[in-house]
Amino acid sequence: MTMLLICKALHIFFMIAWFAGLFYLPRIFVYHAQTQEPACDAIFKIMARRLLYFVTPFALLTLVFGGLTIYSYGYNWFVHSHWLHYKLVLVLLLYCYHGYCFKLLRDFALNRNRKSPLFYRVFNEMPVLVLLAIILLAYLKPA
Repeated sequence: MTMLLICKALHIFFMIAWFAGLFYLPRIFVYHAQTQEPACDAIFKIMARRLLYFVTPFALLTLVFGGLTIYSYGYNWFVHSHWLHYKLVLVLLLYCYHGYCFKLLRDFALNRNRKSPLFYRVFNEMPVLVLLAIILLAYLKPA
């Protein structure tokens, strides 16, 4: 049981660290989309790149320790935990979101951003809503 608790704790820790980046990176994109100054543009490019590459290992470690947690509970538990299947679909969406951030980062790096600050403001709220749904599923465990 101790190994299970360690895996769960590390899963939660790395998830929190990952989400800190997912919450802040689109905010940098908002400011970057608003700027017209070359100096600010260069700073936002550096900030966004460093942040995304900093939190990507946290995303991977979240996946590793989440997978180990599921493995620790066993196959029968996994099959009968329907709430977890919904959670995993939402988690997959978050990894797609994370991957899309690399595309947006590249667009900014190549000066090809065509999206408005409003787009990034809405984009910034998406992981908040997905996180809320994941937490509700994980704690309420609906049938």
